[in-house]
Amino acid sequence: MTFAVTDNCIRCRYTDCVEVCPVDCFHVGPNFMVIDPEECIDCSLCEPECPANAIYSEDDLPPEQQQFLELNAELAKKWPVQTVSEGPLPDAEEWDGVKDKLQYLEK
Repeated sequence: MTFAVTDNCIRCRYTDCVEVCPVDCFHVGPNFMVIDPEECIDCSLCEPECPANAIYSEDDLPPEQQQFLELNAELAKKWPVQTVSEGPLPDAEEWDGVKDKLQYLEK
């Protein structure tokens, strides 16, 4: 099993989660973060650290967020590893909780 970063991270990109990850499985893009499913050890330390509540275990992923499992795997291969928290994007508070943000994802 793995964890996945979902829709609510888009345009927020809080990085609190990377500080607690023991295997450095987070990868960062322009306005989103992903978890590499091949590196994730299912420790669940990251999930409570996300201020946007955008991280879910594979088993708890809401049906409307299922596409994020594949998206995390795809983008983890392209984006660099993030190991240090650098704070959220400037307008994160405005975007936190906005629904259906996939259209704003910058790859």
